Amino acid sequence: MSVSRDIVASWRRPRQVLRSMLNHGRREDRAIAFVMIACFLMFVGQWPKLSREAFLDPSVPLQARLAITFFAMMMVMPLMLYVFAGISHLLAKLFRGRGTFYSARLALFWSLLVTAPLFLLNGLVAGFIGQGPASDATGLVTLLGFLVIWLACLIEAERAPEAVTEGV
Repeated sequence: MSVSRDIVASWRRPRQVLRSMLNHGRREDRAIAFVMIACFLMFVGQWPKLSREAFLDPSVPLQARLAITFFAMMMVMPLMLYVFAGISHLLAKLFRGRGTFYSARLALFWSLLVTAPLFLLNGLVAGFIGQGPASDATGLVTLLGFLVIWLACLIEAERAPEAVTEGV
């Protein structure tokens, strides 16, 4: 199935979609692509908010805000997500998780990519409406959507048989 169809399917059955990906074997290229695309989409989602902030406070130009956010989202965030995925796997081991570091990474990275449209919506609301109840509600829906999909994927990743997800 294509990535866009898998994204839509993950909103209904995230565990089955992740299981299908894990059954294709260990593909680090796919995992890094997922995290980089998700981070880029989250960066793009920040543009309206950054533009609004630059308009309201011209002391820091829009280009500087974009450059700082690009560096944070495309260089720092992926590294932090790798660490976070490793920590989530180690915590799952405490609860008898049988997955691997790779399956935990794939679960986190895929969940971010699946919820990227919500991150884009959140950025639009923050940019066009500004801070307030609408922005808070959109942020909450985005966070809850991510957490539900990520936890479902992480449960599936940690139930993975060792033969399918062998290696680190």
